[in-house]
Amino acid sequence: MTYTKRAGLEIDEAFLAFVEGELAQEVGRNSGEIWGFLAELLTEFTPKIESALEIREILQTKIDNWFEDKGASFDQGEYVSFLKDINYIEDEPVPFSVITRNVDAEISLLAAPQLVVPVSNARFAINAANARWVSLYDTLYGTNVLGDLPAGREFDLERAGRVRSFVRDHLDKTIPLLSGSWHDVGALRVENANLNYPLKNISQLKGYIGDADQPSELVLRVNEMEVRLVIDPSRPVAKDDAAQIGDVIVESAMTVIMDCEDSVAAVDGADKAQVYRNWLGLMTGDISEEVNKGGKIIKRVLNPDIPFTERNGKPSFLKGRACFWVRNVGHLMTSPAVLKDGKEVPEGILDALFTVLAATANKDRTGYMANSQYGSIYIVKPKMHGPAEVALSCEVFARIEMMLHLTQDTIKIGIMDEERRTSVNLRACLKEAKTRVAFINTGFLDRTGDEIHTHMKAGPVVPKGLMAQESWLQAYEKHNVFVGLTSGLLGRAQIGKGMWAQPDDMKGLWEKKAAQLEAGASTAWVPSPSAAAVHAMHYHLVDARAVQASLLVDAPKDTDQALLIPPMLAGRKLTAKEIADELRNNLQGILGYVVRWVDAGIGCSKVPDIHDVELMEDRATCRISAQMVANWLEHGLVGTQEVDAALREMAEIVDLQNANDPNYIPMAPNFDGIAFMAARELVMEGATSPSGYTEPSLHKARLLKKEQA
Repeated sequence: MTYTKRAGLEIDEAFLAFVEGELAQEVGRNSGEIWGFLAELLTEFTPKIESALEIREILQTKIDNWFEDKGASFDQGEYVSFLKDINYIEDEPVPFSVITRNVDAEISLLAAPQLVVPVSNARFAINAANARWVSLYDTLYGTNVLGDLPAGREFDLERAGRVRSFVRDHLDKTIPLLSGSWHDVGALRVENANLNYPLKNISQLKGYIGDADQPSELVLRVNEMEVRLVIDPSRPVAKDDAAQIGDVIVESAMTVIMDCEDSVAAVDGADKAQVYRNWLGLMTGDISEEVNKGGKIIKRVLNPDIPFTERNGKPSFLKGRACFWVRNVGHLMTSPAVLKDGKEVPEGILDALFTVLAATANKDRTGYMANSQYGSIYIVKPKMHGPAEVALSCEVFARIEMMLHLTQDTIKIGIMDEERRTSVNLRACLKEAKTRVAFINTGFLDRTGDEIHTHMKAGPVVPKGLMAQESWLQAYEKHNVFVGLTSGLLGRAQIGKGMWAQPDDMKGLWEKKAAQLEAGASTAWVPSPSAAAVHAMHYHLVDARAVQASLLVDAPKDTDQALLIPPMLAGRKLTAKEIADELRNNLQGILGYVVRWVDAGIGCSKVPDIHDVELMEDRATCRISAQMVANWLEHGLVGTQEVDAALREMAEIVDLQNANDPNYIPMAPNFDGIAFMAARELVMEGATSPSGYTEPSLHKARLLKKEQA
């Protein structure tokens, strides 16, 4: 990397070119001013971040020493008292309520699926932005929700009929007619502000597109989500349909997290420039991507708003795209995109300044170009450990607001409840951000990774597949919702739950993911626009905000103690086969993910597991697998030689799974490539890696790979 000096800093040339040649112009700032802002932030906050990281290590060392002294037969009550003594568990704050203001309805009031996509990939980002509207007909036709997949490429009228029947059943449940069934309707029109086949609840007709007597679309609503019936007799599915409905388009991903963190592989100045370039393009509305589809070049752009007529005759519009969050990185990582005194600078400070700067390009825009009607800027901040680190993030945001002359609390924060010290002190975390917080969620994988790392010395933990049955996890999911609601988030913020990790199993999503709404979530993560459409139907069936209101009345009060029970084997015996299978399964997932991350710079993808089932993998899934094996190594359930043998065996399987990729570099037979060695390091050094995070090893390996390219 080549560096140029600015404001006492050394700036990577690719990053410099982006800031001075693109960003500064778009946001109307002098580049010298921008570098000055960065220098000030680094001087003020680098020592504070380093201090926070040091506190993490001090607390972990104390916990390690306590377990080494007590052994596996520790007393739970004594353990909790110890955590309080070292201030790992902090005092509950005096009663308060979150008072975040100027939060857009998609976040504060409405309930809907949420997509998370790597912002480094422009096509994914555009598709996600446009996934506010997704064809339900196409989704059901092309996925396995009906129990099978299309048999071939030719249009299957029988399958289309099954799709139509499924959707009509759904409409009967969620937007019922005054009498009769949606299966039996004929030509549809609007008469006296209702349908000619009257709805049981007239307010569920929001409006129409075209003429009332012969509309091209009807706009219906259920639980504040819109459903568009496209009336188009020219479409094959409508030819034998008396109502001539050619499609049903459902409002799906109302919000999207554009991710700079776990799903991207951004390790140097050029990578960071691309991440910020795409985020800037989303904020200006100018982002585009050309895609070759069947030999035809298609230019993907952001969807415009959709004009329609309300049922009372008033012209209006439907928003064409989702409302965006941007996820910054956590406090741990540093980036070589900028050097200060010859050292890499905290990447989180880069993300905070440059994603906010880019967002100011959108701040005063109106109509479909406006991401927020209030000019609010939404940043998800991950991997914070406890209230002091939340306060530190808020302090950084406040300083940036002062620098950029933004109104106080313009920058809203999403707090990811994915680290144990945040979970057990969640209410205090919310208090530190009570004027900014607009999102909390649970993240099973990172949270499990931290649970294992925290108890690395306590004894062997249960296999990954059994974690979902552990007391701490059940309590964690309930505790997050309970604390959020009783701290005043209802009507002010999203309460989210985690990702559906099997992107090809939409039938499984349809059968299981509604449970997250019934447990109090107002949003939950999905891996694709199709998944968003399937999950949207759950929000039609479950009034998520009403569920939250009921939970406020009858909230669980006994989650705190269960939250602190470690997931230990505690005398439970595993067979040799169970141990071997768990080892192979975890190592195969690590290798399948790491080889793409290191060799191809792919931060999130579908990776076949040991049974060739494709799972959505990112750094969080890698973290839990690496910590799992590291823990069993620590306590002798597996040995180093056994792990090395399994790594080589699984590398050969991963090579076979990627055999059709012409750019893939096999790990066998030498097993000495950068990717293979990085995967091995994640396991062998997992017990000592900071909080069990994968980023240090992955970034080091990817940088080395890029240098050799």
